[in-house]
Amino acid sequence: MHIEYEEFDSIEDIFMYLASAAPPMKNTIPINSYKDHVMSFIPLSPSTGETYLMLYVKGSLEPGIYEFDVHSKSYKKVDNIERADKVYFVSLTPKRNTIADVALEKL
Repeated sequence: MHIEYEEFDSIEDIFMYLASAAPPMKNTIPINSYKDHVMSFIPLSPSTGETYLMLYVKGSLEPGIYEFDVHSKSYKKVDNIERADKVYFVSLTPKRNTIADVALEKL
């Protein structure tokens, strides 16, 4: 497995990147908070699963739903996904993430 990296300065920056890359009409994006990093993996070779782009920032998020406003570049934790004009991130904290473990060892 090969991993490419893209590091960000803030959680807002990684949310902005992912919000711009989300397919139209898909306003809910999963993200991991794992080992003091907030991260997302994008397969660069979807057919083989050999190469991934790891987008990450040092930090953490509690598990839950975060509403992100692209215009103000701000986020807040919410209880429900309610607004079509916002992008939502579902933060998960896995007990173990083997792809992340390999990627973090190489940082």
